[in-house]
Amino acid sequence: MQLLSTEGVFRPNDAAAEFLPYLDRLTEDDYRRFYRDMVVVRKFDTEAANLQRQGQLALWVPSHGQEAAQVGSAYATRSQDHVFPSYREHVVGMIRGLDLVDILRMLRGVTLGGWNPEDHGNFHLYTLVLASQTLHATGYAMGMQLDGSTATGNPETDQAVIVYYGDGASSQGDANEALVFAASYQTPQVFFLQNNHWAISVPVSRQSRSPLYLRAGGFGMPGTQVDGNDVLASYAVTAKSMDDARAGRGPALIEALTYRVGAHTTADDPTKYRDPEELAHWVARDPIVRFRTYLQGLGVEQEFLDSVDEEAADYASDVRRRALEIRAPERSVIFDNVYAEPHPLIAEQKTWLERYEASFEGGQA
Repeated sequence: MQLLSTEGVFRPNDAAAEFLPYLDRLTEDDYRRFYRDMVVVRKFDTEAANLQRQGQLALWVPSHGQEAAQVGSAYATRSQDHVFPSYREHVVGMIRGLDLVDILRMLRGVTLGGWNPEDHGNFHLYTLVLASQTLHATGYAMGMQLDGSTATGNPETDQAVIVYYGDGASSQGDANEALVFAASYQTPQVFFLQNNHWAISVPVSRQSRSPLYLRAGGFGMPGTQVDGNDVLASYAVTAKSMDDARAGRGPALIEALTYRVGAHTTADDPTKYRDPEELAHWVARDPIVRFRTYLQGLGVEQEFLDSVDEEAADYASDVRRRALEIRAPERSVIFDNVYAEPHPLIAEQKTWLERYEASFEGGQA
């Protein structure tokens, strides 16, 4: 499904008809917000990669090229929904209210999780174990059903879950088990599969001989393939799927065709396995350039576009400053949030550690 051509012209294809009404929810202010967030997060992404190269982070996971898939789908969620990311959904976290420096804390190794989802728009923790978040999301969606917090007929309060994963994770057993349970229990859930064409060095063509969205039918749920570099298409398809999930019409799978322009992580060298012509093909389909062209066609002034570039540069500069101020936490943090309620065993262990550390004070061995 595509709404914007690669040249940035509004030209819905034949698959777009049922999704077009969802664009009526958007205003020009929303379009501006979409563009602003894509530009800002790309500048953040570049700055984070620089920090890693300068020894300030242990690792960085770029999202360059996948901004439209993430921004469009994130804005299709409601405040009561729960979002389960993998480890590349930086702008989704930003949209849900996460301070992106918290992601840098995690990749600097000074936090065991990063944030409390309840305090950040129900944006759950990053998951480095491939596809395990699909099971977490499905279990949470089943809990929503048991709690009666979904499919009540009130779209303003009904809840749903969206889970992000990639083409590589789609080959994991966890992802397929999650699809089985989601279909069996008709969970209020959307599986948002970002097909960026590479599972580290393995191309998607080697993982699957047919389009990934077709797998949905085998599990008994609808599947839609969307142009993941078209932010409006990403929004519209996700909005419909999330509405259906909240209304009790069961889960759905969305395959967003996009591309990982950068490395899998900063520990990876994609020049070892990727054809430069393939990379150039996708760079020419940059989601930010496409949407900027569309906005210019609507008459959006150059002053706005320039102000976004300035804001992105300021944001990246602030992120750098605060990242360099990150310090190691107190040891006691390892006992926080182990249990939801105070636990006597954890209290005992914390007391033991304090006494043990105190035994070294004053030069005592």
